[in-house]
Amino acid sequence: MLSTNKLKELCQQRQIGPEGLASHLVRGGLDERQASTAAKNWLRGLFKPKPRREDIHHLSAALSVQENDLADWRSSYRFAPISARKARLVTQLIAGRNVQDAMDILKFTKKRAATMIDKVLRAAVADADEQQANVDSLYVNCARVDDAGNRIGTKRWIAKDRGRAHPINKKACHIHITVTEAKGV
Repeated sequence: MLSTNKLKELCQQRQIGPEGLASHLVRGGLDERQASTAAKNWLRGLFKPKPRREDIHHLSAALSVQENDLADWRSSYRFAPISARKARLVTQLIAGRNVQDAMDILKFTKKRAATMIDKVLRAAVADADEQQANVDSLYVNCARVDDAGNRIGTKRWIAKDRGRAHPINKKACHIHITVTEAKGV
């Protein structure tokens, strides 16, 4: 996936604007005006239209860098059967760390969310490895947990005093992890 932070930084270093990038982005299904709009959106952090693999290739050619210098790798676990608050405790431990350090921390963390987050991290690293990234220089760029509401099929009630009923809320969350290559390694 295209990293907007890296794209902005490289455009500022090379002093190339969205119009300069747009001239390299013209492809089948994308004319000059649409390419200009896409380049402006990607510099703002919007993925409309979603950047394709060939778009990243054209951007890297325009900026004279390798494709992995513009990419980051993401993985997510949607509707994980744990509350977001409990999973955030573990993701805060690994945010900004080297991937190997993060895996070691998750291995020895005695929280139920650690195994779920470890699987997501390993999936992101495997995706980066498949695209010939240097796995030794990867670090956790972003570790985010979003609330997903109540888990499906767990809406139940528990009897209380004087005929009352209280709901049993079992929460779910979405775990998102992004890994990026460190520069200069």
